[in-house]
Amino acid sequence: MAAGGKKPAWVVEKERGERREARETVWLFGLHAVRDALMNPRREKLRLVVTKNALDKLEAAVAASGMAPEVVEPRHFDVPIDEGSVHQGAAVEVRPLNWGKFTDVCAAGEGLPLVVLLDRVTDPHNVGAILRSAEVFGARAVIAPKHHSAPETGALAKTASGALERQPYLKVTNLSEAMQALKDMGFTLIGLDGEAPVALDRAVAAVNGRPIALVLGAEGPGLREKTARPAMSWRASPLPGPSAA
Repeated sequence: MAAGGKKPAWVVEKERGERREARETVWLFGLHAVRDALMNPRREKLRLVVTKNALDKLEAAVAASGMAPEVVEPRHFDVPIDEGSVHQGAAVEVRPLNWGKFTDVCAAGEGLPLVVLLDRVTDPHNVGAILRSAEVFGARAVIAPKHHSAPETGALAKTASGALERQPYLKVTNLSEAMQALKDMGFTLIGLDGEAPVALDRAVAAVNGRPIALVLGAEGPGLREKTARPAMSWRASPLPGPSAA
């Protein structure tokens, strides 16, 4: 506690941030994204807006959720989503998912001992596709920094085709520290780089079954040296490439 009984400025700012996050809501849209959110018991759901046609298609999911839908005419479908979004007559306001501590999920979560880290991947469509792929491969988590990453949005959820409800998408304050923590937990970090001399399959084989953390760089610049260099064990190309010397 600071002199005079006042809290330090960083504590005050942290508490403000936590209160902002507690009030944060997201509008998910599209039949698949809304259906999966309604069927997810972990998801806190606040408001459901649907057309009659969409309600007919979502009837079972709406009943299972226990929500009372707001049924509107298509021309009166007025929810705060980007103009031009393909909502298919369905949108639900929700709280962001809380998957718990990143260390707990990575160490003992469901799925294979595999995690994916995103170094400033900001396009929600790319992140949605990565979540979809991570779920298929049974990854425990997809991890991104709180800043300079794609937040939970309707566009991300729609691209993820339901994976956002099932695949842990974790945010950390410092990606470099998270990478080091994973390494301390026994994970081998492999950075994906299109110009790396080692193909990904060879790098994975060399790990001999130990837990793996794949690190993907941003659209365009790829991996940042200041993020990758301190903890990276391998740099591998996602496509077949020449063998390392």
